[in-house]
Amino acid sequence: MLKEVWLDIEIKKTDTYKGVTIKALLDSGAMGIFIDRKTVAKHGFKLQKLERLVRVKNIDCYDLAKWLSHFLFLFSIFISFI
Repeated sequence: MLKEVWLDIEIKKTDTYKGVTIKALLDSGAMGIFIDRKTVAKHGFKLQKLERLVRVKNIDCYDLAKWLSHFLFLFSIFISFI
């Protein structure tokens, strides 16, 4: 049985409109789009600081003891299946 679905996605930066293609893991339970700091740094995305920290919890409300501190504006996202 397939346990993971990876997609090639292209995201465009809001400052330069330059497109960057990255691999993304599809998570059908996610309530948003998330990107790790290594990918942000590698491609030079500009993060915006949140007004306050947001606690990260699992779907069953289990506290993961992690916090979101920044967000990223994207111009567009294009998805194609691998």
